Amino acid sequence: MAIMNRQDGRRPHILICDPIHEAGIQMLQAQMYVDVKTGLNSDDLLEIVHEYDGLVVENQTPVTADLIDHALNLRLIGRAGSGFDQIDVLHAQEKEIAVINCPDANTLAVAEHTMGLLLSLARRLPRAYSSLISGRWDADQLMGTGLSGKTLGIVGFGRIGREVAIRAEAFGMKLLVNEPSVTPELRLQEKIQRVDLIELLERSDFISLHVPLRPETRHMIGGTQLSRMKKSAYLINTARGGLIDEAALLAALDEERIAGAALDVFQSAPQPNRALIEHPHVITTPRIAASTDDAHLAASITLAEQIIEFFQEVEVSSVLPLRVVPMDKVMPHEHFDQKRVDRLAGRLEQDGVLGNPPVVIESEDGRYIVLDGATRTTAMKQIGYKHGIVQVISTEDGLGLHTWYHVICKIRVNELLALLRTLPDITMQETDIERAADEMFEYGGLCYIQLIDNRVFLIYPAQGVNRLEALNQFTEAYIDAAGHVDRTLNDNILSLKNEYEELAGVVIFPEYTVTQVMQATLSSGRLFPAGITRFIIPGRILRLNAPLSVLKSDMSLREKNRWLHELLIEKQGKGGIRFYGEPVYLLDE
Repeated sequence: MAIMNRQDGRRPHILICDPIHEAGIQMLQAQMYVDVKTGLNSDDLLEIVHEYDGLVVENQTPVTADLIDHALNLRLIGRAGSGFDQIDVLHAQEKEIAVINCPDANTLAVAEHTMGLLLSLARRLPRAYSSLISGRWDADQLMGTGLSGKTLGIVGFGRIGREVAIRAEAFGMKLLVNEPSVTPELRLQEKIQRVDLIELLERSDFISLHVPLRPETRHMIGGTQLSRMKKSAYLINTARGGLIDEAALLAALDEERIAGAALDVFQSAPQPNRALIEHPHVITTPRIAASTDDAHLAASITLAEQIIEFFQEVEVSSVLPLRVVPMDKVMPHEHFDQKRVDRLAGRLEQDGVLGNPPVVIESEDGRYIVLDGATRTTAMKQIGYKHGIVQVISTEDGLGLHTWYHVICKIRVNELLALLRTLPDITMQETDIERAADEMFEYGGLCYIQLIDNRVFLIYPAQGVNRLEALNQFTEAYIDAAGHVDRTLNDNILSLKNEYEELAGVVIFPEYTVTQVMQATLSSGRLFPAGITRFIIPGRILRLNAPLSVLKSDMSLREKNRWLHELLIEKQGKGGIRFYGEPVYLLDE
């Protein structure tokens, strides 16, 4: 079924300005009008852009403020790749034009190309190849260097930087990262040390750049920075050409102040500085880091899916913040009880209605992180629902987060300690209650446990173990072994002793923030243990009782959202939507 434009009821008209994979084009053509006109000059594009609702570019067509001003009907600009270098995003936002891209599509391609360049530098592969085909046997002049034990400095720890780190670690390399903020994903990486840029330059044998080009990052590697590198060090850039002062790099190479460089991007492309690309200590490629058939296909399909979804959406926030969304974009942030999932899946199939929709927060890349309702979400996925109804909220709505503590009961203290000491993914260090909270924060502890005999132990991940993996092993161990584990906001062991029979101890977790939970979930793909986070959700929507038969039907996403909108309008007209401002006590079934 073709998509209709929400504004005037006609099919959206899309202009593809740069080549994308045929698979993405076919997906769009099945839903809307599509014109493929690649290679247009700026004047020709200005003349026709007003005819289109959506514009697709890659890295050849600049979307300037002038072009945006001429695009009177434009509602969406999509880039089949990562970054927005060629798009005036701010001007588009001022005109209320959505701008989307595919940040994950070329991640693996660029990371793999980075490692290819790194290996080529280490083993002098281009020079070995050229010497051999020219009839020379220069084996004695082609002594390379190994990677195991060498230090790789990664400047920027986004998607690509993290994938490079994974591959470099597999080669046995030591890892340093320069990242302005201590993101949760960086905090969760045990074998990676965060340092400032100068220290990274001084200690690294290889340095790879993975940051966007912004005013503050332009020429971030100049003469001063190059002078701090080892003479034996190599510089790799697969990110953006403007990150390096090429004149300073050429001088450093000529004076043999660094060992070499590998570049896929340049300040002036497609005609880069010949002296630089022909330098004997430089390896160059013509901006092909993202150019794999897999990345090209993934980018076109991902972009087509986003464009289709954009024009399918029906806003229903005027009634309630409920939305029908693809279930493959809904992901829990914490573990769930499979037995409860199985029971709920059976009940959903039997009842045929969704009572209380999961509560989610939408990420920048279009995924929905479940704050409340992981069991319902997992049950619906298990049954095979392609679409589901969610309540979408944001931090601006007053969203908050409490961190539960765990009360452990009905297990002997010595048995509990013996069990925890056998866990391979954690280490324990005894301390006292006055220092425990400060030491947990200062030294990056996972949590601490205070026992009924007043002994206190800090819990750390074992060396090389991911923090969330260690935390899950720790909590699962005592939950499985203890006779009873409860959640509480009380950390006073004396009052807990009066409240719980056979108390063994209480586990105190650090106070998490909404941002930390979201970023850790999105970046690592790992889940938090169940029963630690409790989101404070304003305006929780209950008893929707929407028929699941509609969600299971072959209706399009747009049609299902329209159905939901009309359902809410009907309920509103009958006085069936009531708001209660009071906090409530909920007794679990």
